[in-house]
Amino acid sequence: MNGEHLRKGIFALRTRRFGSVAECMVKRLGKYGKARNQFYDLHDVENDLGIEVKFSTVGKKAEHTVTEHTVLQCIEDAISEREPIPFSEWRNQKFECNIQQVKRRKFDVLYYGLFFSDCVKIFRINKSDIKTRKEGGDIGYSDKQHEGNVGEGQFHLTEKNLQMHLDKYFFKTLTYDELYQLLAA
Repeated sequence: MNGEHLRKGIFALRTRRFGSVAECMVKRLGKYGKARNQFYDLHDVENDLGIEVKFSTVGKKAEHTVTEHTVLQCIEDAISEREPIPFSEWRNQKFECNIQQVKRRKFDVLYYGLFFSDCVKIFRINKSDIKTRKEGGDIGYSDKQHEGNVGEGQFHLTEKNLQMHLDKYFFKTLTYDELYQLLAA
């Protein structure tokens, strides 16, 4: 296996398996341990902090909503939407990555990030900086993800707000070859 093979595999993964890859990456980067409870993903033993990990792949944003009149067009669009975007093109592509199920009372630090076609951009934010706009937050956090879900929210990374995340919360960039080396060690 090499970096390119790893990249293809990551983009083929779905849901929990994809999240587990991101957790392994952050665990190795930070030399973190296993979580002490089910409310966060990893534990920073040195600083006694709960670490949460949320990542997304970056592909073109869907142009149509599925209806009975657009269903075939949406299927066609899904093929091109699956094409990952390289980081160098993020300003010229519409994309929307949802960082969801963020339970800010349950952890201390959130690592979040984006898998582009050519690299992984990793961000780090303290829970005290995850605020709604009313609370003075700048990441677009909403504490109303689903009706009835108290204490759980989300925020989106798009071509419109990625620069702010890069300026304020950027942690590290990994190429897929570097990620392969990290995971193979």
